[in-house]
Amino acid sequence: MKNNLRIILAKKRKKVSDVHEATGVSKTTLTALYYERTKNPETETLLKVAKYLGVTLDELLTPEE
Repeated sequence: MKNNLRIILAKKRKKVSDVHEATGVSKTTLTALYYERTKNPETETLLKVAKYLGVTLDELLTPEE
């Protein structure tokens, strides 16, 4: 799965630190998501991030071909 966190943050002019402060998800986890270093993120984490950004999980994640 490819995540679109970097793209969504840019469009909404948000930073990783904004997401951290609003969701309580650690900056380390968010940075790993941002740079696509994590292969299997927790569903709860993804849901918190998606809810904060006002997107669905489908918009946050894209299947890789």
